[in-house]
Amino acid sequence: MIYFTSDLHLGHQTVLKNRPQFRDTDEMKTTIIANINSIVKPSDTLYILGDLAFRIPVDEANDLIRQINGKKILIRGNHDKDYDESLFEFIKDYDTLKINKKKYIMMHYPITYWAQMKYGSIQLHGHLHSAPDYNDRNHEIGRLQYDVGVDAHDFRPVSIDEIEAWADSSPWMDYREREHHADRIEERGRYEPE
Repeated sequence: MIYFTSDLHLGHQTVLKNRPQFRDTDEMKTTIIANINSIVKPSDTLYILGDLAFRIPVDEANDLIRQINGKKILIRGNHDKDYDESLFEFIKDYDTLKINKKKYIMMHYPITYWAQMKYGSIQLHGHLHSAPDYNDRNHEIGRLQYDVGVDAHDFRPVSIDEIEAWADSSPWMDYREREHHADRIEERGRYEPE
């Protein structure tokens, strides 16, 4: 199985102000790693879309990464360090995945337009630390953009099957008919690339 997560921020003291369910960084990292390992088996693939750890020494981060199940793939975020590359299948800034005739565009950051957006591709990201209603709102309007971050998923990873079901039940065909450059056209009188 393939799973996704993001924005674990293991060891990050300041992020606790937005995660009041944790007393301290030790409880946060123990809980997040336990939640991942309760779902992800060692043979599964786990895409981590950035911000795995923050404000801890890289050796400590590597020790925590070793505790996480799965064949790990890192899509770098703005807080990621030079982790031990042998702990990952690969490390990139951006990647795509095609499964069941669906294309997934993966980046730490949410982006406005992505490859094959009008044809049902799904942009997976983190960075926002959004609540679950962010994905609900995108689903409702048919925007196939999905935050895989732990804050949006009760500090658990999300499976490819869950994301596929979310996308399949979304009215994305209606959303794709919108003119995504309309604001620029109105603003400038015609479309001009920046």
